[in-house]
Amino acid sequence: MSENPVPNPRPNPPGLELPPDLPVEYANLVRIAHSPSDLVFDFAHLLPGARTAQISSRIIMSPLGAKLFHRALSENLARYEAAFSEIVLPGNTSLADNLFQSLNPDDKS
Repeated sequence: MSENPVPNPRPNPPGLELPPDLPVEYANLVRIAHSPSDLVFDFAHLLPGARTAQISSRIIMSPLGAKLFHRALSENLARYEAAFSEIVLPGNTSLADNLFQSLNPDDKS
């Protein structure tokens, strides 16, 4: 009687190679859009007082890939906060308030 081996539920992840000439980008802003088949992440750096930000990277992911990324990011943020303390968001504002507030405090529009 032959036994069927139990498949490994978590296969080893592939090795990742970091090219020495890969440009590094700093982003403090991301615009997220989606279609039924993709999520699009446009990463940008917005300088204080600037009205526009230049997009430096565009990442397109499948919904499954984005969901797995979300899970991995959540787990890593939890580990970060356990090691270094909670990340406190400024003020009692909603995400929409943070995204759509005026960049210039004197601008009442």
